[in-house]
Amino acid sequence: MVNIMKKNICVFCGASEGNNPAYAEQAKLLGHTLAKQNRRLVYGGGNKGLMGVLANAVLELGGEVIGIIPERLVKAETAHHGITRLEIVKDMHERKAKMATLADGFISMPGGTGTLEELFEVWTGAQIGYHEKPVALLNSAGFWDPLLTFLSHSVKEGFIRDSFYHTLIVEEEATQLLQMMDTYIPKDLQRWIKK
Repeated sequence: MVNIMKKNICVFCGASEGNNPAYAEQAKLLGHTLAKQNRRLVYGGGNKGLMGVLANAVLELGGEVIGIIPERLVKAETAHHGITRLEIVKDMHERKAKMATLADGFISMPGGTGTLEELFEVWTGAQIGYHEKPVALLNSAGFWDPLLTFLSHSVKEGFIRDSFYHTLIVEEEATQLLQMMDTYIPKDLQRWIKK
């Protein structure tokens, strides 16, 4: 089995901590794990919610954090100015593109519409062939279970190929999730494109 460490981990997560304390606990644990394993966090550059918890956890143990944030959110005073490197970009499109370029793999934690948008953009990119990086869900306290039920429904109804659905890595524990990302082998999904 191939095991290539994914150094730069992009994490998508909420600018809120949510209603379940388990979400913040998992964000802190993931941050500590990234730092201990000498991985670099790439994230949205925020100082609030799970984003702030995650970034601070990496920094606590001396890890490196790169944040990418659009100008509008800097003006709203949500930028984390205490991280290793904060890059200010023009808009959300540039933010996502920069994060995707820097990342060796992607993890989605609990979050709202922005997190969902980021998740689906990078996952769809893998399907179309824009990248071969692992895309994963850290399923804290079963947060992603309803989405997984919907995705299974979409497979059953013929809108998502089963082979593509199974490229999504799902795990409840950070260390195991990162290990699965390191051993991820991209699948050839180009056969769905008709010539």
